[in-house]
Amino acid sequence: MDINDLRSIVTVAGLLCFLAIVGWAYGKGSKKGFEEAANLPFAENDDQGGTSKPSHPR
Repeated sequence: MDINDLRSIVTVAGLLCFLAIVGWAYGKGSKKGFEEAANLPFAENDDQGGTSKPSHPR
């Protein structure tokens, strides 16, 4: 086993990891969680007792 075999193994392992991440991201079960995370910036902030104030008034 030489360095080129190791490079080939690392390349194939990287490709498999990439394909696993893509499969997880586009899977049916992930859609709900991603939609909730995408809407977090638009959620009302009830912890501070009302609406948030803009940081830069115009």
